[in-house]
Amino acid sequence: MHYVALATDYDGTIVHDGVVDDATFAALERLRASNRKLILVTGRELDDLIRVMPRSDVFDRVVAENGAVLYRPETREERLLAPAPPRAFVEALRAAAVDPLSVGRAIVATWEPNETKVLAAIRDLGLELQITFNKGAVMVLPGRRDQGERVARGVGGA
Repeated sequence: MHYVALATDYDGTIVHDGVVDDATFAALERLRASNRKLILVTGRELDDLIRVMPRSDVFDRVVAENGAVLYRPETREERLLAPAPPRAFVEALRAAAVDPLSVGRAIVATWEPNETKVLAAIRDLGLELQITFNKGAVMVLPGRRDQGERVARGVGGA
């Protein structure tokens, strides 16, 4: 079987203790040199990812914010695959003193135990949003589409 692409997660997969080690970078570069596509898939916001991983250029595509943002490192082109979070939702979380609170292009993120405040804001505003829990993180994205669908649409059309 011949694989044409490798999609990998960032935190806890290619990164350990905040670092992508030299051996991992070398393996990624070998894979890319073999005419295969390399795709990084992460829940992180794009700006944060670029800040902590300056070598994103080893990837053909980066799918950030749990599938909501598609990025081409080579051209620095960004494509939003989901709508921005509702302003009223973000304001409700701030009013509820959700801390930490991070607002990306499409994702809103915090950490446990803030999920009860997040759920209350969604319920009170009557919003249709999707909550994902991952390693203590509480990530909120627009509902009705899952990460895989956004990724397939974005990578296939980009």
